[in-house]
Amino acid sequence: MDATAPVLWTPLRLSLQVAATATFFSFVAATLAAWRLSRTQGPVPAFLDALCSLPLVLPPTVLGYYLILLVGRRGVFGHWLNSVGINLIFTWQGAVIAATVVVFPLIYKSARAALEQVDRSLEDAARTLGASEWRVFVTVSLPLAWRGLFAGVMLAFARGMGEFGATLMIAGNIPGKTQTLALAIYDAFQAGEDARAALLVIVTSAVCVALLMSAELLMKLRRRH
Repeated sequence: MDATAPVLWTPLRLSLQVAATATFFSFVAATLAAWRLSRTQGPVPAFLDALCSLPLVLPPTVLGYYLILLVGRRGVFGHWLNSVGINLIFTWQGAVIAATVVVFPLIYKSARAALEQVDRSLEDAARTLGASEWRVFVTVSLPLAWRGLFAGVMLAFARGMGEFGATLMIAGNIPGKTQTLALAIYDAFQAGEDARAALLVIVTSAVCVALLMSAELLMKLRRRH
């Protein structure tokens, strides 16, 4: 047990920490972006929609390279971040940034589809009663779109658990510091430690399956009530 604990629980804890933090930030940003873009039309919103969806189709290594250009020590914001004492390279916070970018479009797409299906007449009724746009969004649109949002959040969390390419480029593969489950599996495979790799693969798969099954169960229970 003592020999297995650091091999298994440290990457698992870090993966859960990174995935949860990234999902939270992505949920806030993606839901607000989906709300604004679902209510506007034209070339500019279409371009912004493409940018929000871009991480879905770009290779993770390309996303990692972009992040290095932005927040690396010599990146666009790197000098400013260093001046205020923030270093994202080779840290778990950097892994969060990478995972946030990767999972963002999963929540964005789900949120936009859900918000576009909300009955506009209900939103208009709230406006006629004097509700502001923000209040309409919080009290009408979000509650009616919760299923799509919830599905996007659970998919994003599961995807964040398995993020590899962008995380490797920006956070590295430092055991006990930035080594998530996906990176630990890669490390074990490269070292020829098949037993360790198999254990990590089983744990990762079990966690993701449990998450998806729990999400489906919660949605079914909610529908009944």
